[in-house]
Amino acid sequence: MKKILLFIMAICMIAPVADAQNKQLEKKLKQEYKTKMKDYKKDGWKLFGSSHSLDVALLTHYDKLNNLGEDGRELVGIASRFKSKNIGKQMAVNNACLIYAQQAGSHVKGRVVSDMAGDGVDADAEFDHFYAAYERLVEKEIKGEMMESYSIIHDNGDGTFEMQVYFIISESAATKARIRAFENAAKESAAAQKYAEKVADFVREGFEIE
Repeated sequence: MKKILLFIMAICMIAPVADAQNKQLEKKLKQEYKTKMKDYKKDGWKLFGSSHSLDVALLTHYDKLNNLGEDGRELVGIASRFKSKNIGKQMAVNNACLIYAQQAGSHVKGRVVSDMAGDGVDADAEFDHFYAAYERLVEKEIKGEMMESYSIIHDNGDGTFEMQVYFIISESAATKARIRAFENAAKESAAAQKYAEKVADFVREGFEIE
């Protein structure tokens, strides 16, 4: 009975803290939404490829991220100075995949160099081929895990356009994509096979998408 009472008291203490944190997050999201909408309108951005309004698209985007919590990540692909909107959209998608792959590769390279060089491993020489293969394969694998949220387009005023495509990525799904890329890239690298377990740990680590 005493344990039950302590458990109930603990819940009562935690609940107000959690509620306060949720309200604080909600407040910050509202501020961010207002700022972003103001910037979009100021710079002449319009929603592309959707019957919804930009307001609804942005609110839905935040709602999706909020529902995923810590597992959700935002990724943005950009295409500049194109005339065909369809080609521009594909350019932006490819740009998002490339950005993610380069950051995933940089993260693993940084961890290999800092952690394994200290163990006497000639990280640069042994892993150079692996890094290139890994980035190329992450770029391919991550595409299937990117959930397109909304796209915006801007008229440059000279017959060309600029586009930004916003994606949401589940970190758990992205980790599986990185592991698939690592397993295939390791086949091309004796060094990655030699230190497979340790490198796989680096691949599994999450990283902030800039």
